[in-house]
Amino acid sequence: MRKDPLITGQYYHIYNRGVDKRDIFMSKADLDRFALSVKEFNVVKPIRSIKDLMLGKPSDSGVKHPKALVSIVCFCLNPNHFHFIVKQEVDGGISEFFKRLLGGYTNYFNLIHKRTGSLFQGSFKSNLIDDDAYFLKIRPYVHLNNLVHDIPKEKMHLVLSSEKEYDNNNFTLVAKKEAEGLLDFYGGNENFKKECMSVVSMIRDERGLTSLLEDDILP
Repeated sequence: MRKDPLITGQYYHIYNRGVDKRDIFMSKADLDRFALSVKEFNVVKPIRSIKDLMLGKPSDSGVKHPKALVSIVCFCLNPNHFHFIVKQEVDGGISEFFKRLLGGYTNYFNLIHKRTGSLFQGSFKSNLIDDDAYFLKIRPYVHLNNLVHDIPKEKMHLVLSSEKEYDNNNFTLVAKKEAEGLLDFYGGNENFKKECMSVVSMIRDERGLTSLLEDDILP
């Protein structure tokens, strides 16, 4: 049981990395599988089989708009770690979502890459975002987290962030309601992008580009 319970209606920064700082994505197929799992596992019930989905089997649940466990505000998937900002929508939603996501992806990854054991460092880390000033820093940090790291060119295809969804106004993993609220707050995506780049530039000026093997010091 977590020391501090996760509260429904509150926003949290959720993050984790590969065990021993190892890569959690070895190919674009791995990254796509993780992203698909984010989308499909974020429902109260029923859980749709990823295998059936990839085989093109139709859902027989009869539920057209299933209730989400969490609402994703922004995210960044890097070669060896991830960041999310989420709002818990139902009691126990964050824990259930990430249990499904990390457990299911680990099973997939171990099968594909012929390995056994843990892939992630524990379940996940969480920080409550209950301060407006902190929210202004952590949103850009998560949204463009790949830009604060020195990611090798040969691994750049193993990066996916919410930036693309906001730029295209096409929200697949990000909750549309949360995105609309955020863009309304900043006065549009261009202003949001400028603020994000300002915060990222400040972080890079303070600490330089950090290696993926260094501890991720939060702002």
